[in-house]
Amino acid sequence: MQGSANLNLMIKAARRAGRSLIKDFREVEQLQVSTKGPGDFVTRADREAERLLREELSAGRPNYGWLGEETGAAEGKDPTRRWIVDPLDGTTNFLHGLPHWAVSVALEYKGEIVAAVVFDAAKGELFHAEKGQGAYLNDQRMRVSGRSRMNEALFATGVPFGARPALPATLQDIARLMPGSAGLRRWGAASLDLAYVAAGRLDGFWERGLQPWDIAAGLLLVQEAGGFAEPIRPGSSMLETGSLIAANAGLFESFTKIIRNEG
Repeated sequence: MQGSANLNLMIKAARRAGRSLIKDFREVEQLQVSTKGPGDFVTRADREAERLLREELSAGRPNYGWLGEETGAAEGKDPTRRWIVDPLDGTTNFLHGLPHWAVSVALEYKGEIVAAVVFDAAKGELFHAEKGQGAYLNDQRMRVSGRSRMNEALFATGVPFGARPALPATLQDIARLMPGSAGLRRWGAASLDLAYVAAGRLDGFWERGLQPWDIAAGLLLVQEAGGFAEPIRPGSSMLETGSLIAANAGLFESFTKIIRNEG
């Protein structure tokens, strides 16, 4: 697939960061680790990956704004565009030697995500999309699954850790969902959960209290692959609240009713 100049820049940056992370992943026991909070680790590898992403993206588009997990927000000379970046989604997996983590890069234009890259460097899988151009895994077009029966559907979520406030609601969601579904996965990387919904590997995903960089790229992947995504609380913003429901067309309504507890 031939992408735009912006998408090609994003892919180049994500691959560069991914190569750096792979080197550290192979030496995970020697990583320098500090803590930001209970169960929420930051590593030298994480910070270096964000530095490389910012260097690459800023060199190509110096006027764009920035929102990164490690370095926060910065206004650009162009107020309509900004990069939303998670240099290492799935840090805890990374630190435990689990090969399930990703680099996530999104481009926002006037409040809307218009390009997305999620790079799973450990598996060599590059998920990417542009608004109106479809979603792709490497060079193959992606589509959400065609399942429409809840008892055949596989879902994913994140179970909050460290006594976070969303835990009770999530456990209630799981109790309502599990009896009528084929199963639930908790992979620990929201960007890949959404990419897997886009690729038809998962049928739906929901979570509360995520950050914009966790979900910005994945949301566009789902939408461009034919899926649907909405905030858990109708009328709110998914990027602002970090709470969302995503699924294929055949399951979205049923799935949404269960998560919203609408009977």
